[in-house]
Amino acid sequence: MIQALISLIVWLLVVGILYWILIYVLDAIPIPDPANRIIKIVAAVVLALVVLLMLLDMMGLYSGAHFPRLGST
Repeated sequence: MIQALISLIVWLLVVGILYWILIYVLDAIPIPDPANRIIKIVAAVVLALVVLLMLLDMMGLYSGAHFPRLGST
């Protein structure tokens, strides 16, 4: 169970760092405001879905993605 929790922390760190890099690049590149805002909103929604699916899979409630599980199955 400890290994699954460490794996969850690593996954969350990787996803968070990728999101931060995306936001950093979007702020560094001069993209017009409507497109920049839309890309940031889509990225936030995708991030939320990935984290939600990751947590559901770790609890054994979703079997589409193959993330480490906290349960004994």
